[in-house]
Amino acid sequence: MKNNTLYKVNKQNDSESLIKQGSVCGFLVLAGLLACQESQAQFYNTGDVKVEGNTIMSVYEDYDNTASGNFTNDGNVYIFKNWNNDGEVDFTAAKNGKTIFEGGDIQKITGSALAKFQNLQFNNDSKLIPEDNDAFLMPFELSTSISVNKKTEFTNGIVNGITTEPVNGVADFKKNGIVIFEKDAVHENANDLSFVDGRVQKIGTNDFEYPVGNELYFRPSYHAKSGNVNDAYTTRYFYKNSDDSKHSHSSKEKEIQLINNKEYWTVTKDKGAENIILTLTMDTRTTPSEFFNLNDDKIVVIVRWDGTKWINEGGVVDFNKIPNSKSNGGYTQLLTARVSGYGMFTMAVVDKTFGADDGLIVYNAVSPNGDGLNDTFHIAGINKFPDNTLEIYNRWGVKVYDAKGYNETDIMFTGYSDGRATINRGEKLPTGTYFYILKYNNGTKVKEKAGYLYINNQ
Repeated sequence: MKNNTLYKVNKQNDSESLIKQGSVCGFLVLAGLLACQESQAQFYNTGDVKVEGNTIMSVYEDYDNTASGNFTNDGNVYIFKNWNNDGEVDFTAAKNGKTIFEGGDIQKITGSALAKFQNLQFNNDSKLIPEDNDAFLMPFELSTSISVNKKTEFTNGIVNGITTEPVNGVADFKKNGIVIFEKDAVHENANDLSFVDGRVQKIGTNDFEYPVGNELYFRPSYHAKSGNVNDAYTTRYFYKNSDDSKHSHSSKEKEIQLINNKEYWTVTKDKGAENIILTLTMDTRTTPSEFFNLNDDKIVVIVRWDGTKWINEGGVVDFNKIPNSKSNGGYTQLLTARVSGYGMFTMAVVDKTFGADDGLIVYNAVSPNGDGLNDTFHIAGINKFPDNTLEIYNRWGVKVYDAKGYNETDIMFTGYSDGRATINRGEKLPTGTYFYILKYNNGTKVKEKAGYLYINNQ
């Protein structure tokens, strides 16, 4: 049986004493000064608080970790009201502490200092309430920075970190909330009822689903990268038209015919030099209907505002959801491309014949079983363009193969890793969908062709 411990303060003369109600199944260290306002119940920590082992600590009043406060959670802490941190909130790396924000009313997460959590859970069942007919109150109001080292569980309740509008594609976020996922951090169960309506930052090289959305819709993006472990990228989603006086849809490259006028993402490169592989999700509830069931002469690509116009970043649509995703996204298609810069992104319809592929024919099924049929990734006509490079990535963006001078005879992909990433050289790749990027010089210019291939290694 779990024991639930409630800590309250009781005023005795000129000193403050902590009264513990309930029992503890572990070891709890509490030191320093806790105070209680007479006008409203509130905890103030001005010293050291440490939760150890299997201890369960429940805080039923507003908690204020002051500038001199040091709160370390290596156990289980339940926060049922508001949380403010102006001091130090941390954990012991070798421990597995968990902080749960849980309640039935709106909870404010505030403070001037970064709060660091080992594990985190959002679980608030207060309902979205119409406000002024077009806005909604969300269960969690985040106006500070919090980071997660291991795992965040999105159980129930949207985290609202949006307070300002973007200028030139980038908002002034100095006073806004942000959820930071450290290099090995993950999340699970993000869905329409629980995600971040605001900024999410990911540090490190792990490929990552950004659990972002807007009010009622979970609209994640995916980043694949291979740079430095300290690299950092931040994403935010907007369910609104990007066409305004500063990002006019009429200012675009000539092949772009129709730009998504209902939604966009902003992606910033906070630290690093990597050009990521970006995947945007397409959802019939938010993405315009014109982007589904296109004519054969049209394709959907990712476009980016470069400061003066919308540019074509390319891309290819995959009709399969990302495998092994722990989210419950309602998206129906994925659009993937390697991007050349950062800022504001959305999707657009372009003419399929623009920049024709010089007669190349890609046979995108590989079944390396030695039967002589589709044993290699065959690109018919590539011998005409020996100045080429080919890169192949798994669905999470990990490079599994690359080659220069790809051809139709001796330099060919056979469904095995070449060992240039996290997969060992010569290892048989698992059955599934992969993403390729082919660059070749046709004698006039260097062109890029991207798409999916399917490997059947069963």
